[in-house]
Amino acid sequence: MRKAQAKKLPLAPDPKFNDKQVTRFVNCLMWGGNKTVVLSAFYDALDKVSKFTNEDGYEVWKRALVNVTPAVEVRSRRIGGATFQIPSEVRPDRKISLSMKWLIRFSRERNGKTIADKLANEIVAAAKGEGGAFKKKEDTHRMAEANKAFSHFKV
Repeated sequence: MRKAQAKKLPLAPDPKFNDKQVTRFVNCLMWGGNKTVVLSAFYDALDKVSKFTNEDGYEVWKRALVNVTPAVEVRSRRIGGATFQIPSEVRPDRKISLSMKWLIRFSRERNGKTIADKLANEIVAAAKGEGGAFKKKEDTHRMAEANKAFSHFKV
């Protein structure tokens, strides 16, 4: 590392919930660069979630994020000509970004007409402990558990 690490720019909280995590999620969800369109799609998804579950959509989304957040992951490390998968703790900032990316990725792969429908279905599934994003977390934890024998090679 030659230069100082780049500073993190502060995020502006979203207008409806006044939460910086929502802004971060919307920024990850955005593809074309039109933030207002994505923000309205996200709010539509939360409305649909509240309609499905009869709970506050925002709270269900937060619960879904917590359910999908990984605690450990495996990292490849080359030792003596062999590559080992070494389990390691996930940094707090990376935990959040991984959970958001997984939630978005698996919602895009779902069936549905609009991104709001897909996202709503994935949020509801993740909040229940189901769905692709939750399965990804479980697989990540299972991989770390299977490679626990190599944990003494810490990265």
